[in-house]
Amino acid sequence: MPFKFENLNIWKKALELTIEINDVAKLFPKHELYSLSSQIRRASDSVVLNIAEGCTGQSNREFNRFLGFSMRSGIEVVSCLYIAKRKKYIDEINFAKYYNEYELLCKMINALRSNLKQTFTNNKNSV
Repeated sequence: MPFKFENLNIWKKALELTIEINDVAKLFPKHELYSLSSQIRRASDSVVLNIAEGCTGQSNREFNRFLGFSMRSGIEVVSCLYIAKRKKYIDEINFAKYYNEYELLCKMINALRSNLKQTFTNNKNSV
C-alpha cells in the first residue's frame, strides 16, 4: 500500500462507516436529498478524508489538527442520526448501532490524538 493512511485501522473503520451511512441516507425521504441526507453523507465522508489528509501531513502536530476536524465531523454524524431518529427516518435499532459505532470511532480518534500529543510533547522536551 503506497499511502500511510491505508494501514491505519482508524481510517479503515471510518471508511466502512461512511459506506454504511451512505446506504442509510438513501432511505431518507426524497425531500431530504439536499439537506439531512446530504449533510450526514458529507460529515461521514469528512471523517475519512481528514484522517487521510492529516496522516500524510508534515508532522504529528498537523495530523493531530486534522484528527480534531475528523472528530468534529464524527460528532456531526451523531447529531444527524438524532435528527433522523426524531423525524422517524431511522429506527431505534439502527440509531443505536451507528451511535455506538461513531462513539467507538471517536474514542479511537481521541486515543490517537492523545498518543500524538504525547509524542510531540516528549520530542519538544527532549530538545
